[in-house]
Amino acid sequence: MPFNKKRQVPLIVLSVILIILIIIYSARIYYIQVKNADKYSSISGSTTSLTAVLKAPRGEIIDCNGRKIAVNRDGYNIVFNKAYVKEDLNDVILTLINLLNQNNVSYTDKLPITTAEPFSFVEGESTDKLIKTLGLAHYATAKNCLSRMINKYELEKYSTQDQRKIMGVRYSMEIADFSISYPYTFAEDIPTELMRKISESGFMLSGVSVEVVPFREYSDTSLAVNLIGTVGPIFEDDWEDGEKYKERGYSFDDKVGKSGIEYYAEDSLRGDDGEITYYIDSKGNIVDSEITKKPVAGKTVMLSLDKNIQRTAQDALESTVKSLPTATAGTAVMINIADAKVICAANYPTYDSATLAENYEYLTSKAANSPLTNRAFCGVYPIGSTIKPIVATAALENNKYQIGESIRCVHTYRYFDDYQPSCMHTHGTIGLTTALSKSCNYFFFELGRRVGALTLTSYFKQFGLGVKTGVEVDDNAGILVEPKSNGFGGDTLQISIGQLNAFTPLQLANYVATFANGGTHYKVSLIKKITSYDMSETYDEAKPEVLNKVSVKASTIKAIKEGMLSVTVDGTGRAALGDYPIKIGGKTGTAQTNSGPDHSTFIVFAPFDDPEIAISVVLEHGNSGYSSGTLVRTLLDAYFNSTQVADSSTMPYTVLD
Repeated sequence: MPFNKKRQVPLIVLSVILIILIIIYSARIYYIQVKNADKYSSISGSTTSLTAVLKAPRGEIIDCNGRKIAVNRDGYNIVFNKAYVKEDLNDVILTLINLLNQNNVSYTDKLPITTAEPFSFVEGESTDKLIKTLGLAHYATAKNCLSRMINKYELEKYSTQDQRKIMGVRYSMEIADFSISYPYTFAEDIPTELMRKISESGFMLSGVSVEVVPFREYSDTSLAVNLIGTVGPIFEDDWEDGEKYKERGYSFDDKVGKSGIEYYAEDSLRGDDGEITYYIDSKGNIVDSEITKKPVAGKTVMLSLDKNIQRTAQDALESTVKSLPTATAGTAVMINIADAKVICAANYPTYDSATLAENYEYLTSKAANSPLTNRAFCGVYPIGSTIKPIVATAALENNKYQIGESIRCVHTYRYFDDYQPSCMHTHGTIGLTTALSKSCNYFFFELGRRVGALTLTSYFKQFGLGVKTGVEVDDNAGILVEPKSNGFGGDTLQISIGQLNAFTPLQLANYVATFANGGTHYKVSLIKKITSYDMSETYDEAKPEVLNKVSVKASTIKAIKEGMLSVTVDGTGRAALGDYPIKIGGKTGTAQTNSGPDHSTFIVFAPFDDPEIAISVVLEHGNSGYSSGTLVRTLLDAYFNSTQVADSSTMPYTVLD
C-alpha cells in the first residue's frame, strides 16, 4: 500500500498533543508528591475541613452629588479564632481582660449578672436566655447560675472576681455560636497603641488576632440623622425570632441597620461575606487554609438628599426657632416637583448620632421638645391657611365657584345660627386672587360650605393629605376627619381653613408639588439609585412612581397659582419674598393650637413659571405665617445657588467629601 502523507499529518498532531498532556500530568504529580509532599500528605490524612466567614465591608451612603454621608473607615478588632486556640482559653481571656482594663478599653460581656459582689441579676435585663443556656430551672437564682458556670467553664482555680470576668466572656462566646466557622469578636475598635501591644504579645495569646475591619463612620454626625439612621448589634430577640438574622446568614456579632435608610436598605448595604476553609487533621491541628470565596462589598446607596442644602436648612431652622421668642421647635422640607424626591428634611431640635447611645435616656425622658422625633415625616400639625388652595380647587372643579366671582367679606360669617366664626379682617368684596393673597377666612368659609366636608376630604386625600407618602423610612399618615356626608356645619368651616385635620410637613410639601406639576401625585422617595460599591455599575435607578392623578383643569391651576403668586408679591408673604429675584408661588398659614401661641406654616413652589421645587415649613408656636418667611428665603437661596448637579470637573464614579 503506498505511503499517504495527508493521512499521516493528523496522527502526528494527535501524538504531539498526547505527549504534551503526559508531560503536564507528570509535572503536576511531581509538584504534589515531591515538591509539596509534606503539605499534601498532611491534607490527605486530614479528616475534616471547616469553613469560616470573611466579613465583607458594608455599602456606603452618599448624597445626590456623590458627597460622603455614611462611609467606612479601618479600625481594629480583637478576635478569637477557635481554629488556633491551643493554650488554656480561660488564661488567655483573663490576660486580655487585664490588658484592656489597664488601657481603659471595654470588651464584650453579655452576662446579665452584676460585675461586683454581691452578685445578682442585672436589673431590667432578661435572664431567660442565660437560664436556658445553662439548663437550669426557670426559678434559678444568680448564685445558681454562677455555680453552674464555674463548673461548666472550669473556673475553680480562679478568684471570685476573675471567675466573674472570665465567665462573662465565655457566656458571650457561647450565645454567639463561637466555633471555627464563627470567630468571636472580643473587643471592637481598639486604639492603635493597644493593637500594637497585642500583636507583639501574640505568642502569649493563643487563638487571638487583631483584625483590620471596616467601621461605620458618618461625615457629619448631626446631618439628617433621623433619615440616615444608625447601625448597631443584633439584639438577642431578633437573632432567631424577630428579624431572623440567623436564618439569613448573619453572624451574632454582625452590625446591622437599626433605623432610617441604614435599616431600609440593609439588604443592599450588606455585603456578600467570603469564606476561608481550614483543613484539620485527625489530631485537630490545622494543616492548611485557603480563601475559597472572596468577600464582596455591599452596594452604594445614593440618596436624593443634597448634603449642602440639608446642612443649610438645619442651621437656618435652628437659628430661626431661637430668634422667635415663642417658638419651641420646627421643621422644613424641600422636594423635587418632577418626582417627589426629598432634597432636604430638617428638624429642630435634633441630636448627634455620635453621642446617641450615651445620651439616649436624657433624650427620651428629659430633653425638651422631643429631639429624637422626625418632625418632618412624623410630626402631625394643623396646617392652617395653607389648605386653602385645595379648597379653591374643589370649589372650581365642582362648579361651586366661578373664576371672576366676588364674595363680600363682612368679618363674621353668619350663615349658621349655632357657629359664627370671624375673619381676622373685614376685606370687603374680593375675588380668589385677593382672598388667597390676604388669606381671607370668610371667603373660604363660604367656599367650604358650598363644597361640603365630604368632597373636601376627598380632595385632601387625592393631594396626599391624610395618607402615607410611601417614603422609605417611617412616616405618619396624619389625622384626617372622615365625614359621613356633605352636611353643613361648624366642622366644615373649620376644615376649610386648616383646622381639625392635622398633617405632616412632608405631606404638605408633596401636596404643593402635586398642585404645581398639574395634578400628578408621586410617591415620595429618598433614594436616587443603588450602585456597586465603587459606583462603576448601576443596579437600580429609582424611577418616579405615580400614586394617582388629580383631575384638575388648567384654568383652575392658573387661577390658584396667580393667587399664590400674589401672596409673595403683595400679600402675607411679601415681607420675606416680595423682592425675591425669582417669582415664587406661596401660601402662609397660622394654625391654632390647644395651648400656647399658634403654629406658623408656609408653603412655596418655585420658580413660578416652571416649578422645580416645593417647600413646606412649620414652626411650632411660631405665632404667625410670616414668621417662617426668612427661613423659606434661605432655603430658596440654598437651592438656586447650588450647582444642583455634580461639578463638571468631577470624574465619573467619584465620591466627594
